[in-house]
Amino acid sequence: MGANHSHNHSHSPLHGHASGHSHGHAPGHGHSHAPADFGRAFAIGVVLNSIFVAVEAIYGFFSGSMALVADAGHNLSDVLSLLIAWAASIMAARPASARFTWGFKSSSILAALANAGLLLVAIGAILIETLRRFVEPAEVQGTTMIVVAGIGVVINTATALLFMRGRKHDINIRGAFLHMAADALVSVGVVMAGILIVLTGKSWIDPLTSLVIVAVIAWGTWGLLKDSVKMGLLAVPDRIDEAEVRGWLASLPGVSAVHDLHIWPMSTTETAFTAHLVMPSGHPGDAFLNEIAHELDERWHIHHATVQVETGENCTLHAGAI
Repeated sequence: MGANHSHNHSHSPLHGHASGHSHGHAPGHGHSHAPADFGRAFAIGVVLNSIFVAVEAIYGFFSGSMALVADAGHNLSDVLSLLIAWAASIMAARPASARFTWGFKSSSILAALANAGLLLVAIGAILIETLRRFVEPAEVQGTTMIVVAGIGVVINTATALLFMRGRKHDINIRGAFLHMAADALVSVGVVMAGILIVLTGKSWIDPLTSLVIVAVIAWGTWGLLKDSVKMGLLAVPDRIDEAEVRGWLASLPGVSAVHDLHIWPMSTTETAFTAHLVMPSGHPGDAFLNEIAHELDERWHIHHATVQVETGENCTLHAGAI
């Protein structure tokens, strides 16, 4: 991040982060508590949903309900997604090493990507079977649909509530929450479809409901896929305005220019930052760096800041300047 520029940084001892700004502190910083706070939630969610998948799939096949089978397939992908998210949250809390100097924080981003891909596979499989059911309609037991899907509403709602408080701060936890919340809504739809089948005897309602389920899953998957891909490409997090950060740095006393500014997600909960500040009047001291680190954390929740001070005006003219 600036070490490969054509000019020589002879003042490298002066760059860096303030001594009071802690790094490698995920467990104690308040931004990445997934293993401690959500380990039990993941365990409960996996057990409850695994049992329900088996029950729903069995009754779906025996009752002839493609909607139940589709929902079971979706729930199975959710169990796998919970396992992936759980593993990633544990990995993200592991300490850094000489080889992995950031630790395994970015595993949570990989988990979000994997979950999005998993859902796309589930969508394709369910869609193929649903379209086949339109061509070859089968008799459906509406009462069984109502009872089994009703159980699903309870289980999925309970699981979603376990992840509700963490959904705004961690895309990995948000993915788990969205999976469960969507499942609860889908199960409500299956219950309603079962009632309509009992009242009307129209079997086409079942595959139609399955198509609606696919649409709901696809909608949620698109958002998760888009966000996780942006994180994988190290895009500036949506909540941070890069121009605003740059403008604030440029306005600091003694700063004549800002270049090589980079803001990127280290994980689904932590953000890293580097920047070069051109200060012709000289290095202002560690207190200045301390204050920058503090303000970046307070204003934009940027937890890992590295600032390099340069005293030569010509530093902004090299090819790497942005």
